[in-house]
Amino acid sequence: MGIEVENLCFAYKSQAEILKNISFRLDEGSFLSIAGPNGSGKTTLLNLLSGLLKSTAGAVKIDDCLLQSYSIRHLAKKVAVVRQEFVPIFEFSAMQIVSMARSPYLGTFAFEGETDQKAIADALEMTDTARFAERTLNHLSGGERQRVFIARALAQNTPILLLDEPTSFLDIKHQVGIYDLLKRMQREYGKTIVAVTHDINLTIQYADEALLLEAGGNYHIGKTSDVFSLKQIEKVFGVRTFTGKVGQENFFLPLGKFAKSREGCLTADNQIITPRPADSK
Repeated sequence: MGIEVENLCFAYKSQAEILKNISFRLDEGSFLSIAGPNGSGKTTLLNLLSGLLKSTAGAVKIDDCLLQSYSIRHLAKKVAVVRQEFVPIFEFSAMQIVSMARSPYLGTFAFEGETDQKAIADALEMTDTARFAERTLNHLSGGERQRVFIARALAQNTPILLLDEPTSFLDIKHQVGIYDLLKRMQREYGKTIVAVTHDINLTIQYADEALLLEAGGNYHIGKTSDVFSLKQIEKVFGVRTFTGKVGQENFFLPLGKFAKSREGCLTADNQIITPRPADSK
């Protein structure tokens, strides 16, 4: 199930437009990464794609139908959303949070059936959250809560997954684990995935396409390797950057004003100083 965005624009009340005439088509089973500096509209765009916000101009289509033509229940069977982590008010357990994902498939007074229970159990297992399923969210770390919310999205069993910084608060093991899981969902189950991220190096490894937003409303979209170039990253983010190749992919490292320049370290002019062998005496 694909997503089509046509000349999408958005502004908050009387403020200047954050998003200007954005257009792209995402085919079914694609993996798109959305990146850009703070304030460029990444989360806003995700909220427009999920129907949480209404655009000031343009349109979003899912499966060739306008987003606003779907009922809330019908849309919940097509799109699952993982928003940025929050601290819950109510004392829900991880299991209860994930179970909520099955509500679009249940009648008013219906109880979970075998299909629902399997979807919940599978989602908990895939996200490594089954071991604390009975603990309340207030007694979980930020990273553990984030994985619970991802489990909820997986249990919703939709063809489209929208994720806002899915690896926030996660250690490096679980960051890679979540992206491995998302890639598996794409390849094995044909999921269409859109993920907002600040981690360009992670997304380069996993996403097929990238949308790079600029603070002024301009944007770049295309294959990940084309969008994330050294020149483009330095221009959009306004930071000097070192780039190097690992395998077939380019990786990027921002360089601050006090970047070390000792032997064996990077320098601010994008060079590596290689240590010389010690002189023999």
